[in-house]
Amino acid sequence: MAPNKITLALILFLTILTYSNAKLGYLKETQLTVYYQDYSGSQNTTVIEIPGPSNGTQNFFKFGSMFCSDDPITEGADEGSTIIARGRGLIVTTDLVGISHHVMLSVVFIGGEYNGSSIEVYGNDPRTGAREVPVVGGTGKFRLARGYATFATVSFDPVRSYAVIQSNMTVLHY
Repeated sequence: MAPNKITLALILFLTILTYSNAKLGYLKETQLTVYYQDYSGSQNTTVIEIPGPSNGTQNFFKFGSMFCSDDPITEGADEGSTIIARGRGLIVTTDLVGISHHVMLSVVFIGGEYNGSSIEVYGNDPRTGAREVPVVGGTGKFRLARGYATFATVSFDPVRSYAVIQSNMTVLHY
């Protein structure tokens, strides 16, 4: 009797596996390089501190500081490059000495090949060395995404409070 139960369980498992592959297709890998245009202190601010600074300055390195972001994401590093997505989410300084942030970010594509899709980036950003954050999900063309994103600040203008942050993303999805 036990062999029949094992056989039945195996057949059921293989049926579910076959159906899920037929429904979702095969796993694909997409590699993207995008640029966050980050404005933190001008009229066009795309990152603000929650609940907002009382003295007009932001402190990204103070434990417990929270920020809301809606950065334009472009194809190239130039400020005038084509906007293909928005980086919308929250950043929280989670390290007592202020060098580590927790990132909860949706990369929402608003143009190009991935228009209407999104990639969810969620995890610790150490702000030093190799800045790697997990990709934990996605929608549209990035359904059931997983992978990782690296971040590097490629330029910073302290007068304008403007930074360009390069992100390389490796995403597995259906």
